[in-house]
Amino acid sequence: MDYKEEQQNEIDALESIYCGEMIISSTEPYYQFEIPIKSDEFDSDQHDIGLSCCLKFEYVEKYPDDPPIVEIEDVVGFEEQEDELKEYLIQQAQDNVGMVMIFTLVSAAQDWMNNYSDSEKQRKIDDDDKRREKEMEAELKRFEGTKVTVESFLRWKFNFEEDMGVLKKRNEEEKNKKLTGRELFMTDKSLNESDLKFLEEGDSVKVDESLFEEIDDLDIGDAGSSDES
Repeated sequence: MDYKEEQQNEIDALESIYCGEMIISSTEPYYQFEIPIKSDEFDSDQHDIGLSCCLKFEYVEKYPDDPPIVEIEDVVGFEEQEDELKEYLIQQAQDNVGMVMIFTLVSAAQDWMNNYSDSEKQRKIDDDDKRREKEMEAELKRFEGTKVTVESFLRWKFNFEEDMGVLKKRNEEEKNKKLTGRELFMTDKSLNESDLKFLEEGDSVKVDESLFEEIDDLDIGDAGSSDES
């Protein structure tokens, strides 16, 4: 086989197919060229829509009996999957050894990008559906409330009564802190009982009568007269 002739014939055909897009960067020692490709829905103004890249090929001495060198550059939209595409193209090249294959490889790459783009769009749709479904379930639960079982009710009852006991005790403590002397006297029965006891035992209280013996000797009236004068 005349490899040079086979390679030149394919280059001529490719230039006709990809007129204005294919760029030949070198002819010696072997052809080096690149062909840009993009997925069907690619929008150059909005890089988040569709995929694109540039395929670089280099013939080897015995191409097409040996596969060409393939590189991928200027990747848009599938940066993390670039190696996956390259491995796919290398496998396609091995499957087509013995035949000129650049058009086949370019078509395979474009099909791969379209399939990947479609799968990503479907994944986003599925993710959005799952998100909306979760939001709907959460909204329904908000209206339905929690289903009550015997166990959950008893647990709630115990916690409620315990909380109420603590609250009642706290309220009583707060109330006692704010009582006036009169209120404290009125609410403390022990104070009442002590006063009653005092009154009951009043007869037994001893009075020192000597304190009043000299009260008649005081000239209270004269003191008052002198003050008036």
